Amino acid sequence: MSDIRHAIQIEASPEQVYPLVATANGLRQWWAEDVTESEGTVSLGFFNRTTIYRLRLRSQQPKASAEWVCESGEQWKDTRIAFEMEARGKGTFLRFTHGDWSDDTEYFYCCTTTWGTLMFRLKAAAEGQGRGPLFATVGMGY
Repeated sequence: MSDIRHAIQIEASPEQVYPLVATANGLRQWWAEDVTESEGTVSLGFFNRTTIYRLRLRSQQPKASAEWVCESGEQWKDTRIAFEMEARGKGTFLRFTHGDWSDDTEYFYCCTTTWGTLMFRLKAAAEGQGRGPLFATVGMGY
């Protein structure tokens, strides 16, 4: 099993960061514009919904952690996406893991790079400087 890991200091409190990683509305602010919510899951649509990832919130501790399990996707199925938050200084130290990948494929490496970019989108959103989600409905929001 392989894991993608990142860590970032965010100049916002855990109370401000938590909803960005644990709610559909929060994910829309930095990850994907096309996020729907139904029966305890969120679905993220990419590239006019040619790719859809369905995530279920597996566990959460408000202001401390949120962990999603991916229920769809050829390589994402059964992976977990975890955010751990720790109050540090005047902000939050965030540890991120997209774990339990079955193999180190080319797509895995591409996702590693994308998650790095997404961490800075999350940071900007939490700090009130967000440029919107990286994934717009029809393309990338660079």
